[in-house]
This record gives sequence, C-alpha cells and structure tokens, in this order.
Amino acid sequence: MCGRYATTTDPGRLAVELDAIDETESTPGSGNFTNYNVAPTTQILTVVERHEHGHKDDEPKLRLRRMRWGLIPVWTKVAEPGVPVKGKPLFNARADKAATTPSFRDAVKYRRCLVPMDGWYEWVVEPDPAAKGKVAKKPFFMAQEDGSRLYMAGLWSVWRDRSLPDSEPLLSCTILTTDAVGDLTRIHDRMPLPMPREHWDAWLDPDHPAPSSLLETPGEDVIAGIVARPVPSLVNSVKNNGPELLAQVSEQEEAGQISML
Repeated sequence: MCGRYATTTDPGRLAVELDAIDETESTPGSGNFTNYNVAPTTQILTVVERHEHGHKDDEPKLRLRRMRWGLIPVWTKVAEPGVPVKGKPLFNARADKAATTPSFRDAVKYRRCLVPMDGWYEWVVEPDPAAKGKVAKKPFFMAQEDGSRLYMAGLWSVWRDRSLPDSEPLLSCTILTTDAVGDLTRIHDRMPLPMPREHWDAWLDPDHPAPSSLLETPGEDVIAGIVARPVPSLVNSVKNNGPELLAQVSEQEEAGQISML
C-alpha cells in the first residue's frame, strides 16, 4: 500500500520542466508545495493530459492539477449541498483489480494520472524485543538513490453535486499499488506502481484506454534505483512535518526506536 509520502515538487518549476500547463494556482493552499508527511484526504499534485475544455479536436496537453487524495466515485451521493457523502477513503487501488472494480473501472479507461513524489513511507512490523507479545513498527523511506523524482500511476475522478448547476467540480485521485518486487519485498508486500517516462504517452492518453500491460507488476529493473532506509519514528504522526523526517537513522537509533514504541 501507499498511505504516506513526501514531496518537495514546485508546481511552477515542474510545469516548465514538463512543458505543462500549471492549473494549481487557483487551488487553496497551492503555495505550500513542500510536504514531508503527505496523508490521505489532503490536496496533492498530479499530472494529467487533457484537451482544452470544449475543444476535443485540439492536441491534448499535460496539465498540473491539485486533487484530493482519496478518490470519490462520480456516483457518490450528496451529504449536503456541494458535499459528497463520506465513504471509505479510496487512497489506494490495486492495479490488478482496478479495471473491474466499480469505483475505479471508469477512471482506468479515461482518467489516469501521475503522482510525483520524492519517495514514500512504509512500516516494517516486527516482534518488539522490549515487550513480549507486542509488535514494533519501524518506518522506512523508499526513494531514488540519486534523489531524482518518482512518478507513480494514479486514477482520478470528477464529482459534482448535480442538483447545483453552478457547483465547482471536486477532483480526487487514488494511487495504484502493485506487488512489491526486488529488495522492496523485505519492507512490504505492496508498493505504489511506478510509471516510467517511456510509458507516459500511453498512460496519460485521454482518448484511449491504456494497454493492460501497464497495470501489471513491473520488472525489478523499474525499481533498480530505489533504496529503502530507516527514518525517525516522528513520521508515525501526521502532526510532524519537516525535513527531519527523512534523516538517516543509525542501527543504534533504530534499535532505540523499537524499544520506545
């Protein structure tokens, strides 16, 4: 799974880098792009490819958009004017089942996205040597060894209160997960699905379904540059948010974290 990650991506710079249209400026809080402890239900940065509204014949363009992390299906009922019923937080979707899952199958066809991130967190659960019968959760951070940005496959949705013709659309998304491969299997049996640059055109194409092969578990070569390192237990709380969450933890400190949990 992927329930927490870190990002320091500046939308303005990314737009220049990708030759994309930055549509994040109108989103509340868009100026706060650095987040070392991104959690579900927050607004996150995504990359989509869409036509200009009302101009289906034009070439689609890459666009940066802010979306709520936790997909809201289009058929979700209204709780109160302009607000959807609160349901299960769909922040992850299994890549091998998304195409046949009611909440995701429509998005798999025509609303796919990328989620840029510096890396993601996962916890290893082990017996706690300091407390018999209990377990300890050790946080790890998975990221490219060279510090380059990761792009994970995602799906997105547009929800509207159809009883309010002028209501603003609510954009939301989910991150696809797949079986962990290679050395990452020692951390967790699942991982977010990386999307290599050479597959972006097919993955983001707004007019055609993506090849089913892109939803398959990738080969170890795709995650060859990703390393996992232990990080401070501060990340366990979403209240903590700063570069100290990514600090390298020594073996002695790691052992101390276990005894304190």
